[in-house]
Amino acid sequence: MANPLFQQLNQNPQLPNNGYNITDLIKQFNQFKQGFTGNPYQMVQQLLSNGRMSQQSFSKYSQMAREFQKLFPKF
Repeated sequence: MANPLFQQLNQNPQLPNNGYNITDLIKQFNQFKQGFTGNPYQMVQQLLSNGRMSQQSFSKYSQMAREFQKLFPKF
């Protein structure tokens, strides 16, 4: 399942003035989270090993995730 939150942020990663409503982003994240199945670690490893995700993208998304954890620690 594609992560709509990362898709939107990837299009315009400037935060917080990127034109997105944070409430909508949280809602989309929760919808993604509810529909997510499987082991996230294994899925990322598979994406890296089959070339569907580069190490550079992984590093970028990891940094974004750490920033979101600071903003929304309950997720």
